[in-house]
Amino acid sequence: MAKTTTKRRAPAGRSRPSAPPPSPDRRRLYARIAWIAVVALAALGAFWVAKKQAEGPNEAVPPPPVGLPHTPDYHSLLVDASDPDRVILGTHVGVYETMDGGRRWTFAGLEGDDAMNLVAISESTIWVAGHEVLKRTTDAGANWEDVRPDGLPGLDIHGFAADPRFRDGSVLYAAVAGEGLYRSEDGGDIFEQVSNGVGPAVYGLTVTAGGRLFAAEQRGVFASDDDGRTWRVVLEEEVVGVAARPGEGDTILATGSGIFRSTDGGATWDKVQEISEGAWPVAWAPSDPERAYVVGFDRELYRTDDAGASWQVVD
Repeated sequence: MAKTTTKRRAPAGRSRPSAPPPSPDRRRLYARIAWIAVVALAALGAFWVAKKQAEGPNEAVPPPPVGLPHTPDYHSLLVDASDPDRVILGTHVGVYETMDGGRRWTFAGLEGDDAMNLVAISESTIWVAGHEVLKRTTDAGANWEDVRPDGLPGLDIHGFAADPRFRDGSVLYAAVAGEGLYRSEDGGDIFEQVSNGVGPAVYGLTVTAGGRLFAAEQRGVFASDDDGRTWRVVLEEEVVGVAARPGEGDTILATGSGIFRSTDGGATWDKVQEISEGAWPVAWAPSDPERAYVVGFDRELYRTDDAGASWQVVD
């Protein structure tokens, strides 16, 4: 006959002794494990998005007579340094250009290149970076050269930015998906890793006139005052785009479920525009400090003429 075992219950009115609280060292260990898990999940999301984009079509499509081109994705914006109505849109299939502030667009080249980032060093020198793409032009886009720097673990570059304090474009930042944030001090020939906590899942990078870095990712907007080595959260919202107003370090725009704006260097934020389908590309006009553009996933181009306080759809 099989034996049965009866579990003893604690007498009524008496509770089981509770486990002692974890020590401070163990709490720190738990916090570190949790942080690593969050970074890993965010990086996994970045890989998934990149994979889906890589599987999608990469042929340019003709834009409609009026309005944004119907491409698989919108990634980046760049406003001409001297003409606020001339805007370049980076997409999964190349770049498009408008000369009238966004009403009509034409295909402008780089067909098949995933232009996740467009960064201008001068009117003639521009970088494009994205999924397996890192290119540079020194003749305003007439010709592009592939750049293969030392120090980067790969070319799945989801964030790219230049430090405006160095007008020669010598200081650059690249966020490599699943890897980290890398910095170059020689114009992009050599990069060195500066962070692996912020960087693997970044989708937007910007540097203010004073050198403060802002990074946008699913966990929020992060800020760094030591060239990307350490970071702090300044906005706890799921965001993908971020842009600092040229010439000053106080006004920052971030995009995600809408448009967020800070006028005090990232200390406080207001949601100034709701966009139900979300938004990503954001850019300021260097020659008009009151103007900026944002592209929504509702296939609308939004424009501000009061430094981000209010927004209107371009039609």
